[in-house]
Amino acid sequence: MERKYQILELLKRSKTPVKGKYLAELFDVSRQIIVSDIAQLREEGHRIVSTRDGYIYDAGNKVRRVVAVKHSSQDIYDELKRIVENGGKVLDVIVEHPVYGEITGRIDVSTLDEVEKFVSLLASSGTKPLSEISNGIHLHTIEAPDEETMERILKAIAKYRLSNENTECEK
Repeated sequence: MERKYQILELLKRSKTPVKGKYLAELFDVSRQIIVSDIAQLREEGHRIVSTRDGYIYDAGNKVRRVVAVKHSSQDIYDELKRIVENGGKVLDVIVEHPVYGEITGRIDVSTLDEVEKFVSLLASSGTKPLSEISNGIHLHTIEAPDEETMERILKAIAKYRLSNENTECEK
C-alpha cells in the first residue's frame, strides 16, 4: 500500500491528532515528505485538519454551530470547560476588528486537559485573548457529535450567549 494511504488509514483510526514528526519517523522519511503526502490527500478530497497537536482526520459527520458569546478574559476557562464537559469541541474563536475585519484563531480543544493547556499557554505567554479586541464579544465554532449534545452544550453556556446567535449547522 502506498505510504500516503497508510497515513490516511492511520489518521482515520486515531482518536487523537498525530504529529507529523511521528509520521516521518514511522515511515522513515522527512517531515516535508509527510507534508507533501497530506497535501496530496487533501487534493483528493480527504478532510485532514492540521492542529497544533498534529493531523486529524475529519469524517465531517458532526453538528456545528457558530455561537456568539460575551464574557471577560477571566471566564475563558469556565466557558471552554462547560463546552468540553458536555461533549463538545471548540474549534476556533472569531472576533471583529475595526481595521482588519474578521480575525479567526484556532483553539481546537475537546478535553479538559486541552482546555487547561490552552488557558495555561495564554497565561504563560503573556498574550491577551482575541476577545479583548471586541470588549469580550466573540464567536466560537462549536462541534458536537449530534443535536442532543449540541443542545446540552448551548444550555451549559447560556449565561455567556448573546441573543443574536448564529445557528448554522453542518451535518
